[in-house]
Amino acid sequence: MRTIKAADITEAIKKMAIEACHYINSEMTEALAAARESEPSPVGKIILQELIDNAEVAKKELIPYCQDTGLAVVFAELGQEVHIEGGLLTDAVNEGVRQGYDEGYLRKSTCEPLTRKNIGDNTPAIVHVSMVEGDKLKLIFAAKGGGSENMSRVTMLKPADGAEGIKRFVIRRCLEAGGNPCPPIVVGVGIGGTFEYAAILAKKALLRPLARNNPDPVLEKMETEILEEVNKTGHGPMGLGGRNFALAVKILKAPCHIASLPVAVNIDCHAHRHKEMIL
Repeated sequence: MRTIKAADITEAIKKMAIEACHYINSEMTEALAAARESEPSPVGKIILQELIDNAEVAKKELIPYCQDTGLAVVFAELGQEVHIEGGLLTDAVNEGVRQGYDEGYLRKSTCEPLTRKNIGDNTPAIVHVSMVEGDKLKLIFAAKGGGSENMSRVTMLKPADGAEGIKRFVIRRCLEAGGNPCPPIVVGVGIGGTFEYAAILAKKALLRPLARNNPDPVLEKMETEILEEVNKTGHGPMGLGGRNFALAVKILKAPCHIASLPVAVNIDCHAHRHKEMIL
């Protein structure tokens, strides 16, 4: 049995919150640069270059890449040989979010849903915990902005709709989203499970690196087909026209009930903010 201190979890989350909102992953800046080179729209090229410049300014000046620093979403893979000392996992995560959003001068976006009163410290985080083998704790922090999250949807298709029905739903959702999620976007898709699990799968799918192919050849083919169709919409960067509306489509699936076909779409903006740490 290995012991991990709750204080170390708090420190890790604080660091990831600050870094995720100030330093855009290199895979995203590289993808934006590649999109700029292939973009036929002059306006689209300008927008993509501005996004790249914005990332450089945020890094150099240590300021948030976007004013919407999002809700904190944390995926925690807890090894079964780990004992957390000094507090609960969720409490440690929330304290890390509280400190990170305060010390990083990040906007607090969490509010009470009915009164709309701001909570004041961006807690509680949305925490998904899964038990795995080993004596490590893997933490993945994602800052999820409102613009892209608002464009996400879950539906219950008929089993007979099959793969073509899934593709139609995802493409239609992206078409309806338009410029609202601040494209170019990354599209996460969850297939199967239950109503709520499909949504978790869609959000978790976004964590796969852009350049890493889906290990399932059927899903890889579906990702390619959806990406091609989404980029034919003509929405382009920031919805102002062009080819590069989406940079990638990522899909995860799980077994589901014989009478159901849950499908979820979780859209991420061009910031695509997430960080990972293993304790």
